[in-house]
Amino acid sequence: MAELDRVVKPKTKRAKRFLEKREPKVNENVKNAMLIKGGNANATITQVLRDMYALKKPYSVLYKKKNITRPFEDQTSLEFFSKKSDCSLFMFGSHNKKRPNNLIVGRMYDYHILDMIELGIEKFVSLKDIKNSKCPEGTKPMLIFAGDAFDISEDYRRLKSLLIDFFRGPTVPNIRLAGLEYVLHFTAVDGKIYFRTYKLLLKKSGCRTPRIELEEMGPSLDLIMRRTYLASDDLYKLSMKLPKALKPKKKKNISHDTFGATYGRIHMQKQDLSKLQTRKMKGLKKRPAEKLTNNQENKSQKIKRRKID
Repeated sequence: MAELDRVVKPKTKRAKRFLEKREPKVNENVKNAMLIKGGNANATITQVLRDMYALKKPYSVLYKKKNITRPFEDQTSLEFFSKKSDCSLFMFGSHNKKRPNNLIVGRMYDYHILDMIELGIEKFVSLKDIKNSKCPEGTKPMLIFAGDAFDISEDYRRLKSLLIDFFRGPTVPNIRLAGLEYVLHFTAVDGKIYFRTYKLLLKKSGCRTPRIELEEMGPSLDLIMRRTYLASDDLYKLSMKLPKALKPKKKKNISHDTFGATYGRIHMQKQDLSKLQTRKMKGLKKRPAEKLTNNQENKSQKIKRRKID
C-alpha cells in the first residue's frame, strides 16, 4: 500500500508542465477523443474511424494498430489508453458475425468509463466518395437533432448528450457568420439514427442577410442502436457538477416578470414628510395663524419632555 500511495514528484521542468496540464482546472481543456480499431476491424470500420478523425482534428488521436479488446466485457485497456493519451472521449470500431460494422461511442470520468453506446452501421458513404470542397481542419460544427426520440427515450437522450460532447469542439465567446461552415445533422426515425454532414454555402440574396444553401459533404451513416452502458443518476450528476467559481451569484431583491422586465426592491428608512423640501410657492406658504399653532405645539411637547426627564 505504501508503494501505491507514494506521490512521484517531477524531476524536470518539462515533466512538471506536463503534470500541471493534467491537473483539475476551473475552465477545463477541450475534450480530446481517441479512435481505436478492434482486433477484427474491416475496411468499412477503418474508413469510418478515419473520417471521424478528420472531423475531430486537431482534438483527436487515431490508433492505427488493431487492439484486441471488448469494451462491454473488459474496460481496463480503454481506461489505460485514456490515461496515456489524456482523452476523455473514445470511439471503438469492430466487426464480427454477431455484430457486423459495430461502433461504440463513449466518454470517461476521472479516467473511468462513464457511459457508452453501441451503434450498428447499416449504410456508409465516406468523406472521399463525395467529390466537393471540404471544411478546413479545426472548424467548429453546428449540431442539429431532429426527432421526438431524442426527448422521450432515456437511451436517446443520453446518446444526444454523448454526441454533443463528442463533436462540440472548443467553447468560443463570440460567433462570426463566416465561421459557420458545416452542419452535423442527426435524425431519429423508426428506431434508426441518420447522421448527415452538410457544408454551409452563403449565397447572394440582394439584401444584407445572405441566402443559405446546404451541400452534402460526407461522411453519411445510417445507424441503429444496439447495447448501452449508462452511468447511474448519482454518478452522472457528480460528473456534471460545476465548481463554485463558475456558478452564477444570486442577486438579492431582484425579480423578473413574464415579459422580461426587471424589478428591484430598495430598503429605505422611514422619512418625515413634514420636513420634506418642496417647491416654494405662494399658495403653499404657511399663514401666521398656522405658524402660531405649530409653535405652541412644539413648546408643549418640550415641556412634556422636561417633566418626564
